Amino acid sequence: MAHILVAEDERDIRELINFTLMFAGHTVTQAANGAEALELALQVKPDLIMMDVRMPKMTGYEACRQMKQHDSIRHVPVVFLSAKGQDEEVQTGIQAGAVAYILKPFAPEELTRRIAEILNQNAIS
Repeated sequence: MAHILVAEDERDIRELINFTLMFAGHTVTQAANGAEALELALQVKPDLIMMDVRMPKMTGYEACRQMKQHDSIRHVPVVFLSAKGQDEEVQTGIQAGAVAYILKPFAPEELTRRIAEILNQNAIS
């Protein structure tokens, strides 16, 4: 299965995502903020990155933009997780380089399904 980097500043949500993805067979690396996510992405070179939008030290948007500037991780799909689903927020995420935007709260099986779809699409491209 895939190696997924999860960046979420709320520990309970991060742990829920971690458990959901590990239960689905994925390996998970966790980050508590955007700066840590960027640092870990460059180290572990994950297959997919899931990030909250609003995080301390660096927003998910900023982290994504910086990730897309590094050749070694530019190709890694980024998925934003956010409670803010206004069109403007989604557009900002896509413009920053994300391939998808998943709204919180989400059902664990929905998250697993969406991640599988995104990983399959990325494997094809």
